[in-house]
Amino acid sequence: MPRSKNKVAAHRRRKRVLKAAKGYWGSRSKVYTIARNSVDKGWSHAYVGRKLKKRIYRSIWIVRINAAARMNGTTYSRLINGLNKSHIMINRKLLADLAANHPDAFTAVVKTAMGGSAK
Repeated sequence: MPRSKNKVAAHRRRKRVLKAAKGYWGSRSKVYTIARNSVDKGWSHAYVGRKLKKRIYRSIWIVRINAAARMNGTTYSRLINGLNKSHIMINRKLLADLAANHPDAFTAVVKTAMGGSAK
């Protein structure tokens, strides 16, 4: 029985990896075994980066909310506590957008959350 070499599937697999390694320096884009290592590491970094991006955006939103809250006479933690006690379900992304683009609406939210005690 002749030996099966799996030519088509193996060739496609190598082509896919080398295509993903396009633009890498030297043998990282030419040699399959080295390219596979570089591509795998790149994909793992991309996976982690997608998770980190969410953390970074949340921290940016919190900074924006805190700055706007302080302009309205309160702090971020007091504002979030007031929102929770008032059962106002607004996420941080929306609050940050209100703080940056619609300061009057943000002030109204702060007044409602703080029971009218904010300026």
